[in-house]
Amino acid sequence: MTLPPSATDRLLSIYLTLAQYPIISSRIRDLMRRELFNRGFLTPTDFEQEVIRKAIQSQEREGLQRPQIEEPAEVWERRKALVRDQLTDFYFSHHLSFELIEELIEEVLNERGVTTHEALYEFNPEVAPQEMLFNQGMMIENLPPAKRKHLEPRLREIKVVLIRNMISDQLRYINIARNWFTISDLAEIRRRKIGHGRIGGKAAGMLLAYKILKESPNEDLRQNLRTPASYYLGSDLLYTFISINNFHHWNDQKYKPEDEMRRDYPKIIEDFINGDFPPSILQRLETLVTSVGQRPLIVRSSSLLEDNFGTAFAGKYESIFLPNQGTIQENMQALTEAIARIYASTLNPTALLYRRSRGLQDYDERMAVLIQTVEGNRFGDYYLPDLSGVAFSHNQYRWSPQIRQEDGFIRLVWGLGTRAVDRVGNDYPRLVALSHPTLRPSNTAQSIRRYSQQYVDLIDLKENKLKTLPIHEVLNGDYPPLRYLAQVDQEGYFRSIRSRLVDANPSQLILTFEDLLRRTPFAERMRYLLKVLEEQYESPVDVEFIADVVEDNGKPDIKISIIQCRPLSYMKESNRVSLPQNTPPENVIFSSSIMVTGGWLEEINYVLFVPPESYFSLTSQSARNKLERTIGRLNSALSNETFICVGPGRWGTSNPDLGVHVDYADIFNSKALVELSGQGIGPAPEPSLGTHFFQDLLEGQIFPLATYVGEDQFNRAFFYDTPNRLAEWIDAEPALFDQLRLIKVSDFKANHHLELVMNGEEERALAFLEESPRGRNGRLQ
Repeated sequence: MTLPPSATDRLLSIYLTLAQYPIISSRIRDLMRRELFNRGFLTPTDFEQEVIRKAIQSQEREGLQRPQIEEPAEVWERRKALVRDQLTDFYFSHHLSFELIEELIEEVLNERGVTTHEALYEFNPEVAPQEMLFNQGMMIENLPPAKRKHLEPRLREIKVVLIRNMISDQLRYINIARNWFTISDLAEIRRRKIGHGRIGGKAAGMLLAYKILKESPNEDLRQNLRTPASYYLGSDLLYTFISINNFHHWNDQKYKPEDEMRRDYPKIIEDFINGDFPPSILQRLETLVTSVGQRPLIVRSSSLLEDNFGTAFAGKYESIFLPNQGTIQENMQALTEAIARIYASTLNPTALLYRRSRGLQDYDERMAVLIQTVEGNRFGDYYLPDLSGVAFSHNQYRWSPQIRQEDGFIRLVWGLGTRAVDRVGNDYPRLVALSHPTLRPSNTAQSIRRYSQQYVDLIDLKENKLKTLPIHEVLNGDYPPLRYLAQVDQEGYFRSIRSRLVDANPSQLILTFEDLLRRTPFAERMRYLLKVLEEQYESPVDVEFIADVVEDNGKPDIKISIIQCRPLSYMKESNRVSLPQNTPPENVIFSSSIMVTGGWLEEINYVLFVPPESYFSLTSQSARNKLERTIGRLNSALSNETFICVGPGRWGTSNPDLGVHVDYADIFNSKALVELSGQGIGPAPEPSLGTHFFQDLLEGQIFPLATYVGEDQFNRAFFYDTPNRLAEWIDAEPALFDQLRLIKVSDFKANHHLELVMNGEEERALAFLEESPRGRNGRLQ
């Protein structure tokens, strides 16, 4: 039996409608058959003969050899009843209108003395099966506007229950999402979900952002917006995995001391990787792997708290790229191992300590998993997108006074976006202020060359690996959008590429993205996109994206895929703070004139100082790891004190050669992180705006500052000659006393403390000594 499209729609509508009335659906179908018989479309005898014939066919499909005698009578009657209902719905949808169904329902309800409106409220959505919610929600959503109006409150209630049970229980999210998602949207999410439970914060933010932007009045944006094919593992599957593998003994990790957490974690990873998945889940995953073929995948964490208001969990959990170029069995092995690693990352000490610092230790933080195809293009043996990055709707740290904070900024890279969101030690993204897209932190040829992207993350399809390669090993004149991404370095002058015929050696190509920003709608489209999302979220947002440059008759355009959206944490700035005037030079401890925001830290009593020359003299990774762990222990010991951290190069870098490689968990009690550069230390670190580590600082209200020794003020006597109080707070090896100094401010000048005043408008900060009045409490402004 086949139906034309319009009849197919009517059949679905009939099914969904009658599902709302399980008690009276049998009586309604009696009337439907009456109409078919009375109008001459069928005879009762022919209809019953077809019922029996199709019922026997269904028995044979189930393997019954002698259907008349092998099935109990009550089962046979039930089988005939189901076939009878199906044929009734089929013939009615083919011959008669949906409006007649509504009349018949009204007739039956009148027989029972019940109105249609009352019948819809026969069950409580909070405890009803999900199928019933979808059926009733679909029916209401498909009603004509006039008939639907009085049922809008019921529809909203159903949507809220479905959003809360399937996506997120965070009220601020629900308050936004209920206005955007339709029942059809939620049904599509359910269709792509494996397991029960919620799909988690990362998936929730991505879906909501895409829905908001797809409904934008800007047709240009709508036509150029994409989203990767996405699949979801419900948050309940984590506990199923733990249960069938008997991993319950790891459940109390969040309550253990930090040292014990870190000692156990390698064993947890090993156990989880060797764990088994239920056969039913493996079957669904194999179907997924088969359907996507050899498109690369990314397996991403999507915990219940992730990407929520005030708790971003930026970079705390795993995201794993899968080249997906092997056999089905090899790809399945890689996928299940990636899922297991993400499950194990819920017990990562960095994540657990982050939760502890945010007062979330007792929350049941379940982990859902988001599986997506990787957006990009093949270039030779490589697979990568033209553009990736993270965009922010608010730019709190400006590198020029003319930059408008409310227009936001972007960290932009070529290739996969890992180099945009992580503070990698050997590379630099392009920072784009969306109010002035071509304005750089520095415009000298030397700085442009130095702070341009040097490496690209991509997928090597031939070797089935994720790789990081120097850009000049990949980028050449055959790359289609080359002229929008790169310029030619000609002895200090950067020349744009005006055609696809590139008369330059690949080693002369510099990724400046200059012509992308000048000649395409990229910057304007991103600015508009961020503004729309900020308005709907009623909060600044940050968005991770992938984009491709396409040309239509020589005219460039940009296709954008949103892969993540979350509320943006930002510093709570003080009202305009005036810098002190006429401070005695001997009372100035340090100053800063690089990307300063407004704020005021009072009564700082301790300074944790890592001497640059001692740090960079460490020759082994184990010695640096020992220092990092000691900083973490000192951070815990000083939890009730007001202190700041001062050290060389980049705090939180992934490359210990360029700065102190610590996690947020090692410094979360600090009130500020000061990065030293300059004379005898090294070049000024590039701004880390927008990295996961930077987002942690903003969320924790930890001020990031940079001091360039030789240009900014730096009181060497304070940092080097004041006694080291480290031994009074923690036990430490003797060698560490040269590498880590804990300075009590009053040891440098009795009865004094440190004040740190930051003026964002003047782009200046000053740390100075002030006498300590008795009974005064410090506070973060």
